[in-house]
Amino acid sequence: MDQFSNVTIVKKANVYFEGKVTSRTVQFADGSHKTLGIMLPGEYEFGTAAAEDMEMLAGSMEVLLPGETAWRTVSAGESFHVPANAKFKLKVPVVVDYCCSYAK
Repeated sequence: MDQFSNVTIVKKANVYFEGKVTSRTVQFADGSHKTLGIMLPGEYEFGTAAAEDMEMLAGSMEVLLPGETAWRTVSAGESFHVPANAKFKLKVPVVVDYCCSYAK
């Protein structure tokens, strides 16, 4: 899906890691939401309350998911799943454009 229709956009940005990771929340009529964001190069660790799917729109990164010992590369056009109440690590060598979808 290249675009979203009939949505509400939250104007206030979600800002993490001193502005190196930012996103905007997109709310859908069914109560679901996604975030659209940009990550600058760096290494990050995130925690999530809800399960999420992260889709790479541009760029690539190395991902270390919960319970795994090997990093994996995720590039534009690919995605990965993070279970609820988990932490995951990212190594971002280039600017990344991403979309996160959250479980209801």
